[in-house]
Amino acid sequence: MNAGEMTKVVLPGKVEPEGLEVRRGAVPTAGPRQVVVQMEATGVSFAEQQMRRGRYYDQPSFPFVPGYDLVGTVMAAGSGVDPALVGTRVAALLKVGGWASHVVVDAADVVPVPDGIGAAEAETVVINGITAWQMLHRKARVRAGQTVLVHGANGGVGSVLVQLAHAAGAKVIGTASAHHHNALRALGVTPVDYRTENIPARVRELAPGGVDAVFDHVGGRSVVDSWRLLARGGTLVSYGSASTRDDEGSKQWPVLKLLGRIWVWNALPNGRRAYFFNVWAGRALSPSRFRARLHADLTEVFAALKRGEVTAQIAAELPLTRVAEAMRLAESGTVAGKVVLHA
Repeated sequence: MNAGEMTKVVLPGKVEPEGLEVRRGAVPTAGPRQVVVQMEATGVSFAEQQMRRGRYYDQPSFPFVPGYDLVGTVMAAGSGVDPALVGTRVAALLKVGGWASHVVVDAADVVPVPDGIGAAEAETVVINGITAWQMLHRKARVRAGQTVLVHGANGGVGSVLVQLAHAAGAKVIGTASAHHHNALRALGVTPVDYRTENIPARVRELAPGGVDAVFDHVGGRSVVDSWRLLARGGTLVSYGSASTRDDEGSKQWPVLKLLGRIWVWNALPNGRRAYFFNVWAGRALSPSRFRARLHADLTEVFAALKRGEVTAQIAAELPLTRVAEAMRLAESGTVAGKVVLHA
């Protein structure tokens, strides 16, 4: 890449991974209260897998640059920004735009990455870490001695979630295919094979009185089973509908159906609660409060990473120009942790 040139990946429409377009252009400039971040690491999350199918419930119109988050170094600052920020390694949550070598970000949205944490390591816990931390501590409020069930315990969010839950003193049951079980046991997780075992029956054997929290990204039938596995006073946190990834039809319907179920469940007088977690909730109504909470929580996650309570789960590192290969790998279901892209 030449000086003054940027590389970006464009999603032109509903395409196979090989249809993603690598384009080049001029490095953008920072406007007032903005910074230009030179990307060092971004990642492939489930959101991008849905977006390329046109299945993410509030994705922008095609074409656009995907990339839910990034880690990089501030290379330029616009007016109204502390010039001392230039040269600082930061993380940012974006939703779209991260799959580029240079990205313009509002200065208020960047969070410093502590010294001693590499860019790829930090990248694994930006959207995944924020999601896991807020679901665990702000929604379910898990405490020491409780038992939690994590679906997809080997995945990007799941692998962070089980470690944070273990650090909080909870007993963790995690679903994953059999070849991930040894790695999960090493993290203190009791694994359940979602391909060969009856999940509700096995979880009831492990927790006869029910579990205190379930974290479910699967949706569909799974979320109904998850609700039924809760102990009295337990909490279900639904944060996706992976089971509908390849479906046709309305991309909003799976989410609306989930929200309807949650409304009904919360109306029942049984002492249990259900939530649909959206990391962006509250941003439109109170952006300053949203940013303060995001900054505080990501700082906590980075501290846990530095203490060794969370280990970065890097499935693979590939250059941005090999994004099709990275997407295929992330979608294969064969890897643990996050597929990371670098410039």
